[in-house]
Amino acid sequence: MRSMILLSALLAGSALAQPAPNTIPPPSQSAQGDVAVTIYNGDLALVQDTRQLDIPAGRSRQEFPDVSAQIRPETVTLSGAGVGIVEQNFDFDLLSPQALMEKAVGETITLVRTNPATGAEVRERARVLAANGGVVLQIGDRIEVLRDDGLPVRVIFDRVPENLRARPTLSVTVQSERAGRRPVTLTYLSAGLGWSADYVALFDESNGRMDVQGWITLTNNSGTPYVNANTLLVAGAVGAGNQQPNYGGRQQGPIRNPGTETSNRERLGDFYLYPLAARTTIANRQTKQVSFLDVHGTPAARAYEYDNAWLGTTEQPVSANTVLRFSSSRDQGLGDALPAGTVRVYQRDARGNPQFVGESQIGHTPMGSELGLTTGQAFDVKVRAVVERRERVNSDRWRTTMRYTLTNARPNPVTVDLLQSGLWGDARIAEESMASTRRSADEALWRVPVPANGEATVTATFDTRF
Repeated sequence: MRSMILLSALLAGSALAQPAPNTIPPPSQSAQGDVAVTIYNGDLALVQDTRQLDIPAGRSRQEFPDVSAQIRPETVTLSGAGVGIVEQNFDFDLLSPQALMEKAVGETITLVRTNPATGAEVRERARVLAANGGVVLQIGDRIEVLRDDGLPVRVIFDRVPENLRARPTLSVTVQSERAGRRPVTLTYLSAGLGWSADYVALFDESNGRMDVQGWITLTNNSGTPYVNANTLLVAGAVGAGNQQPNYGGRQQGPIRNPGTETSNRERLGDFYLYPLAARTTIANRQTKQVSFLDVHGTPAARAYEYDNAWLGTTEQPVSANTVLRFSSSRDQGLGDALPAGTVRVYQRDARGNPQFVGESQIGHTPMGSELGLTTGQAFDVKVRAVVERRERVNSDRWRTTMRYTLTNARPNPVTVDLLQSGLWGDARIAEESMASTRRSADEALWRVPVPANGEATVTATFDTRF
């Protein structure tokens, strides 16, 4: 509705002759003081805001505008010399045309209609009866529905309701031993702030090298900007009270061998800290990126992997996964602990232009880890698994003979890591055409060389319970 769209009209006019009991600070100014923000993975942040306040002796109410709109009020603490909290209230109902109209139900407002032909204004006093899906007014003896009919109309309110704030505001009743101006620190947890890592990798396949740029991507959707904040990022899974313990299980993802090296970065308990080098303003609804990793010429190689999930036949040849292998070790890798995020991989084409060739997610990765990022499926490298024979040995055992055909249309030879998984229980390999290794209790691995423009075959017979 036109009356609910024109915010400037809602707050303008002679209606403001009756001042609101709460002063609305200018939009260009922040009421925050010295702000420090610690941001965790998983939509959680710790805000510490030190403000200079004039506090009278005894009991008084202190208001803290510009707190997070997603503050967790139960986590609020207030510390200051001789100051204690008696009561606190968080007013999260923010000033907007719709909220202003909803709060005016039962109140009297002024309608201003303008004749489009003459420009003459007509003012009427009206009582708001309802603002649920539309505005219902009582004007004198008639009931009228305020609608957007193309005629110029605006609404003037007599005042701003006391519990409707222009900014998220925390009201705290404090007890002070003495009067005077002093620093007071407000500390609370909030949702709406989070960060992740983004990595840009430029892979030089011919030289077996890779350049990696790491970016911290910081996002603020908390409803409040944080002005000139001292910002610290914490990498790791911080418990938030609703997490279930991890009892282990089969490892998934790109970490092929977890590292055992300790990074030189500052630690806090089991977490790594990534402080921003300078204070920064984190605007609301903003994404900010800061570089934290810049490595050139780290060893890297392309590999191919195929995992046959069970002893079954694939109807068509299936593309092998394209995998980028590298290390995060100090001596032969990136030399850092890697916070969780997305790795985007580029390669230069024949004209020297970098082109996007795939991306993969990584979890929190300790330094010294061996990684294999699946960036896509190979166009020219295919695998087909076929059950050649399956027979029952006795009531408890089966014998299955598999044939794996690997083809390579590339002009250079490749090696494919052929993985047969699903070998549960006491499964064993009775015969095989080339030696395998058991990567785990239920996985057998063959490293199969496939010639350029050629094919290779692996056969194996499995003795299984099923």
